[in-house]
Amino acid sequence: MFEAFWWNNLYTRFLSWRVRYIKERNFIIILSLLVGIVTGLAGVFLKSSVHFTHQFFTERLQIDSGSLLFFVYPFIGILLTSLFVKYFVREDISHGVTKVLYAISRQNSMIKSHNNYSSMIASTITIGFGGSVGTEATIVLTGASIGSNLARFFRMNYKVMTLMIGCGAAGAIAGIFKAPIAGIVFTMEVLMLDLTMTFLIPLMISAISSYVIVYFLMGEGVVLEFAVQSHFALANVPYYILLGIMCGLVSVYFIRMNLRIEKWIAGFQNNFKCILIGGALLGLLIYVFPPLYGEGYTSLSALLNDNGDTLLNNTYFFDFRTHWYVIVFYVVALIFIKVVATALTNGSGGVGGVFAPSLFTGGVTGYLIATLINMTGIVHVPVSYFVLAGMAGVMSGVMNSPLTAMFLIAEITGGYSLLVPLMITSVTAHLTGRGMEPYSIYARRLAMKGDLITHNKDKAVLTLMKLNKVIETDLQTVPVDATLGDLVKRVSRSSRNIFPVIDGDDALLGIVLLDDIRKVMFNQDLYGKTFVRDFMTTPPTIVDVTDSMDLVMKKFEDTKAWNLPVIEDGRYIGFVSKAKIFNTYRRVLQHFSDE
Repeated sequence: MFEAFWWNNLYTRFLSWRVRYIKERNFIIILSLLVGIVTGLAGVFLKSSVHFTHQFFTERLQIDSGSLLFFVYPFIGILLTSLFVKYFVREDISHGVTKVLYAISRQNSMIKSHNNYSSMIASTITIGFGGSVGTEATIVLTGASIGSNLARFFRMNYKVMTLMIGCGAAGAIAGIFKAPIAGIVFTMEVLMLDLTMTFLIPLMISAISSYVIVYFLMGEGVVLEFAVQSHFALANVPYYILLGIMCGLVSVYFIRMNLRIEKWIAGFQNNFKCILIGGALLGLLIYVFPPLYGEGYTSLSALLNDNGDTLLNNTYFFDFRTHWYVIVFYVVALIFIKVVATALTNGSGGVGGVFAPSLFTGGVTGYLIATLINMTGIVHVPVSYFVLAGMAGVMSGVMNSPLTAMFLIAEITGGYSLLVPLMITSVTAHLTGRGMEPYSIYARRLAMKGDLITHNKDKAVLTLMKLNKVIETDLQTVPVDATLGDLVKRVSRSSRNIFPVIDGDDALLGIVLLDDIRKVMFNQDLYGKTFVRDFMTTPPTIVDVTDSMDLVMKKFEDTKAWNLPVIEDGRYIGFVSKAKIFNTYRRVLQHFSDE
């Protein structure tokens, strides 16, 4: 008891001292540095744990034949992860980036503290045992959680908490890939934060500090080692455009197939059945296609060196590695099956992201296109460059983030002289895919529910607004069988000119406007002879309490009304007025964009 009192007293005094002696803008700088350091340490832990777990289970496998362990390991990983989440975490922690977006738009940027570590443990088990996902979404959720909880610990407001989430995400990408520029761009492009130049400095501090921590503890090695041998050839531009179109189509397939398979697995409802079916199918795919095991960066490294035949290592196709047509068919299969393996991993209980799978699929797509072009004998294109451009292209389409894709590939490979082909492929893929899928794989679920904050400030503010905060309940209701006299009594007690008409179950039957009874309301001869139903009209439309504010505003625009009734489970609960929405909008806009 004394210790709790002592701690609370010290904590309160510190907060008071901070407010008095450290300006908020300066404290934000300090906080962003702290977020970057802690996130960098988390990145080191995650990368090391996944690497050593993966190495422990695979280093003794023979490369000249298949192994049943490729079937067993992923299934065990899914089972252990599911048990950990169910009995220790007791909350769904998959789809990390989507959860960050939801926290920003619907949870006042508050993320539960267990996300500081829980997703890292679950992801280590999933990927270490061969789950076909990446660590990036995990570390983004971890970094965002660190930023959110540190800001909440120091009693910062929503705006600063959102910024610290961005700092955590930027530090996460900067640390896990050693790519600080990509981390900053990711935060602004994927998390869609409408940040000013003032807030750009904390993002840079977090990204750089996380990068330095990882560099200091793990050395200068990059995810994919690559050295540019020649300069970009202008004659290859049409082929990069072709690659971009293919990557855009692949990214649309990636998004739709991923969501469809996850929905199919979720349809089983029974958790054990999901694990059994999803885990078994995942194990079967990895057994036949071992390159699907884990994140897939080893396979990408082989493709960068034009060693496509190594994809057949650990498979029963090993003896056919000298047959070009076998390699081509195997590569085509990997493009289509990788997303299936990723969706099965996440859908059946694993924890991981689509960052690495999109890079893998893109790299394989680039290798395929370059190989087919070179096989024609008409022209020879550099395979490694097309692998890198393909990685950027599919990632750009899947994540709806051409800038992030371009800078990430340039940073993790050191191939800055390839910025032009990376740009061409990324933009082409983005334009191709966006025509069919306007949202990224992270945002699609939230966008369909109206829970997504975008760069459009009007829509962002409407997303932050809550319908239940603007419902007006001071209107006088009238029973449907009431007389005109009863209605007049309610008019005398009301300051409003609308009167909802309800039945015995509080279901809304219509409304009566004061203007509709103004000519007869003083004729007392009609008080007992005329009934409310004689004056009742139907409202132009009805708002459900579950409607998003964007949908509510669309209903106002379509009906040209200024007041609309709100129902919940068929029962009348109040009205929402355009005037009150506008007043609330102005307050939220000031809070959202004030520096």
